[in-house]
Amino acid sequence: MNIFKNSRFAVSLIFAINGMVFGTWASRIPAIVDFHDLSPGSLGLLIFLAGLSAVIAFSVFGRAADKYGAAFITKRATIFLIPLTLIFIAFANSIGMLVMAVIYFGAIHGGDDVAMNAWAAEVEREYTRPVMSSFHAMWSLGAGIGAGLGSLLAFFEVGYKNHFSLISIIIFFTALSIAFVPFESQKNKKVTKSPFISIPKGTLLPVATITFFASLSEGAVADWSAIFLKSVASLNDGNAALGFTVFSICMFSMRLMGDKISFKLGPSTAARYSGLVALTGSIILLISDSFFLLLLGFGLIGLGIAVIIPLAFSRAGNDKTISQGTAIASIATLGYGGMLLGPLFLGLIAEITSIKTSFIILPIMAFFIFSLSKHLSLDSEV
Repeated sequence: MNIFKNSRFAVSLIFAINGMVFGTWASRIPAIVDFHDLSPGSLGLLIFLAGLSAVIAFSVFGRAADKYGAAFITKRATIFLIPLTLIFIAFANSIGMLVMAVIYFGAIHGGDDVAMNAWAAEVEREYTRPVMSSFHAMWSLGAGIGAGLGSLLAFFEVGYKNHFSLISIIIFFTALSIAFVPFESQKNKKVTKSPFISIPKGTLLPVATITFFASLSEGAVADWSAIFLKSVASLNDGNAALGFTVFSICMFSMRLMGDKISFKLGPSTAARYSGLVALTGSIILLISDSFFLLLLGFGLIGLGIAVIIPLAFSRAGNDKTISQGTAIASIATLGYGGMLLGPLFLGLIAEITSIKTSFIILPIMAFFIFSLSKHLSLDSEV
């Protein structure tokens, strides 16, 4: 049993690292926008390219996880490739270099996401209770730490280049600690040739769709919350980063309880209530200009969508009709489609109207999460 305790720790740490990278990036977007003089539309397009590269990487990493083992792929991606994501963005001194750096960021961060969720599903099967939400709680913790540290360093006017370089070094040496954790992942040497992009089918299609709506909401908050707060509440960069920090803390707290909640209520009922909470938070963002109420709104959205993605990955990882890596890659494709399209839509709407008006997407997404919640049960049918 000790091997699985070690593996659970390793997977938890990898989720935290993946989240910290994302939180670090999200917290310094205003600084990157200022340095490169990006318009809302340009920022939306840049984030779109990151999402597109991630979607393309899903199928590659999913097949690799099936063939060589999820643990093998996850450990190597986290140790050798993830630290470079922030380094490349930090030293991108032109728009062209920034585009290439963000494309690399999206591909590696997204591919690592697929592999680590496949490994997490394997570890979860060794337990007699759900544990997937606890792994995603660690992602939220890492994202919150990354965003909180980013907010602090922005407040003290530390440049994002020095910030990203420091975090990259810390991540590399932290990731080395799990290099030799023993775990024998499932391997399928006869992996069939899969499509260039993994597309969900059958019973996984509505699961992937609800993941799309949750990811769109999460991506909107991560990539636009700081810009939103600067525009609506006239905050500086340090205080504006608190929106994603509060969102991440609330998401982390709910994910710590998520396994018990989903075990007691069932995945469908847990998702249904989650959609209502997210809907409430989204409405607050649209009707209030108060800094504290806006933070409350971001917090409620974090609470509301916290368990949706863990439930979806758990559902995919236990599907009986498709291999684990491919199933999770297909869910991630539509899930990250939300990350891909959400910021782009928000950027285009904001360009035409305003930042606040663009956030009308969020309550719509929360309503669809509520409506499709029944499909997160293993015995659901299309």
